[in-house]
Amino acid sequence: MRILLVSQMYPSPEAPDFGVFVQGLERELAARGHEFDRVVLDRRGGGKLRHARLALRAVGAARRFRPDVVYAHFLFPTGLGALLAARAARAPLVVTAHGQDVANLTEYPFVRPFGRRVVAGAGAVIAVSGWLRDRLVRSIPAAAAKTDVIDCGVDLERFQALERGAGPSPAFVCVGSLIERKNVVRLADAFGRLGEGSLTFVGDGPLRPHLTDRPQVTITGYVPHDAVPRYIAAADVLCQPSLTEPFGQATLEALASARSVVATRVGGAPEFVPEGAGVLVDPLDEDELTEALRAAAAMPVPNPAARAAAEAHDVRLQAARVEAVLERAVRGRRA
Repeated sequence: MRILLVSQMYPSPEAPDFGVFVQGLERELAARGHEFDRVVLDRRGGGKLRHARLALRAVGAARRFRPDVVYAHFLFPTGLGALLAARAARAPLVVTAHGQDVANLTEYPFVRPFGRRVVAGAGAVIAVSGWLRDRLVRSIPAAAAKTDVIDCGVDLERFQALERGAGPSPAFVCVGSLIERKNVVRLADAFGRLGEGSLTFVGDGPLRPHLTDRPQVTITGYVPHDAVPRYIAAADVLCQPSLTEPFGQATLEALASARSVVATRVGGAPEFVPEGAGVLVDPLDEDELTEALRAAAAMPVPNPAARAAAEAHDVRLQAARVEAVLERAVRGRRA
């Protein structure tokens, strides 16, 4: 197939971690013999007009490249631009919902009509978790008949079962932005109540001042995605007790690294964190979170159950599933 990829997140030398999951799926689809052209935003910033420019570029690329299918990430605004491109090429659209794009349907009422238009015009929709699919259907009931659940997967060669690095135990690590949704302050408070071990926050964000000067708590600031496996290897447990987590990519990467996890019950994590691979928590219950840290720290390191859970989400398997959806959309348009 000739595939036009349209995404508002894609890695570049200036922003190497920007949309690595999109690039991973593209790489595996290309390895399966498909030809790509891409229209992407590969850096942060640029204002709202960047989405209009992305749509214009997508339409131009569609007319030049003549794809068999337009494959977009994020419902709106990227999905709307991709829909225009699909119509210009007379090709079907397949669009993936990732999380905030679905939340925007309820948080910003003016977005919902555009979301409905994208879903109505798409040959297929992909949601990265069943939890996210359910929320999409609540906002746009017509999505129920055309939405598959396929996450972006994890590269099992890049994130391998890692032996424990040197250092005191238990060592906890949290990977992600230091923002309210990631529940980082409550995690730090729960760790303080635990009274042992260390906690490393790999990331940066506006809540950093609330995490500094705490005993045994370290904040690395921003680090490139290539460095994340090293921080996971130095830890016993990865923590992602977010207030909501539509999927939980860092959690999946830790499982692939054979690390136990503490993850939120609110989101996609319950769909891929089985018993023995980690502990799921109510993100608002600090007592429960403290006990979850203690329970996860008692699990083996490396944890074979964690690695086994991740193997079902190998990016190669997920690319094959995406490929099937793309091919089905192409067949449907031709019929």
